[in-house]
Amino acid sequence: MTLRLTPALEAEELLLDTRFRAVDLGKLRLRVDELALIAGLGQPRRAEFVLAMHEVVCNAVRHGGGSGTLRLYQSRDALRCQVSDEGPGFDEGSVPRSLPDLGAAEDGRGLWLVRQMTDSMEVATDTVGARVTYTMRLGVRSDAAT
Repeated sequence: MTLRLTPALEAEELLLDTRFRAVDLGKLRLRVDELALIAGLGQPRRAEFVLAMHEVVCNAVRHGGGSGTLRLYQSRDALRCQVSDEGPGFDEGSVPRSLPDLGAAEDGRGLWLVRQMTDSMEVATDTVGARVTYTMRLGVRSDAAT
């Protein structure tokens, strides 16, 4: 009989745990960019990571009660950003899989864009509010750099 051991979950370091409101978004972008640089996320992926963060936190401010919490984690090979709010919540099925009609409603493109720019994105509805988590692997070169 052969036993297979399940590898332990990779340890993550919490880099940032902060509450935010609309007035904080500029400083939050700068702080996340700084931490992504220190973690080793190169351009243009770092700019995409920060833009994704901006889209998610703006959604939290606009649709999630005006504020939220951002947590940034680093593992050996990835950065993970988690944004939660206290709004009505939504499910991942409401995020379009293909580019939304640009002539239709003004909403609906931000989380689609986050999904396109990142390596993974998940949406969960909590008892109160929503939680959007996205991840980008470190050390991955962009298509433009190859």
